[in-house]
Amino acid sequence: MERTKKRIAAMADIHVKSTDRGIWRDTFELLNAEADILVICGDLTDTGDEDEASVLGEALNSLHIPVIGVLGNHDFEKGRQKIIKQILTEHKMILLDGEYAVAGDIGFAGTKGFGGGFDQFMLSVFGEDMMKQFVHEAVNESLQLDRALTRLEQEHPTLPKVALLHYAPIRNTVKGEPEQLYPFLGSSHLGEALNRRNVAVAFHGHAHGGTVFGQTSSNIPVYNVALPLLKNQQLGKHYMVIEV
Repeated sequence: MERTKKRIAAMADIHVKSTDRGIWRDTFELLNAEADILVICGDLTDTGDEDEASVLGEALNSLHIPVIGVLGNHDFEKGRQKIIKQILTEHKMILLDGEYAVAGDIGFAGTKGFGGGFDQFMLSVFGEDMMKQFVHEAVNESLQLDRALTRLEQEHPTLPKVALLHYAPIRNTVKGEPEQLYPFLGSSHLGEALNRRNVAVAFHGHAHGGTVFGQTSSNIPVYNVALPLLKNQQLGKHYMVIEV
């Protein structure tokens, strides 16, 4: 029997503040009718505070569809990322950090990602220890993604694979940002993992001034769903919906 395509609503960089109580309820209630699954690709909170996570958690109670996501750099700001994850998990959000989850006959693998640059301009493991640590972080995040996708493929070989990231896996979806910022917006190491594992589609955020759509070198579609970018593109909503 041919599988029925599912509607994935995707957003990122929602930066929920402690004063945002009630603001997201209408959007999430609308998503119950417009999507089968919601993914949120990082920067769930504005300053990495647990009160902000609680506000988001209350809003998530309006949803009757699965919610899957990853943390972003803002969620690490105060070192309370574990508390944020716990709060949102209690509100039935699945947060991935080198793991995978299955919802609606689709496999989702995710990790935050990291910087490092793109293509021939990727930073290399050379020089001072601090620079090497920066590059190692980028490589480790890509390995986490690759391992999660591998496990997903081995355990659910027939399911389409969707990758969730905060940092960008390709250069094309950060175009529009100052080029000086590219090394801090994503890494081609992440894109290599997408290509190796033949992902159906990938979503990320972080690059507020970037470009909505791009493709990896293997033509895997990649969407930058950062909320400020979607607003600037006048898409009319806080999210986009893609069928998989």
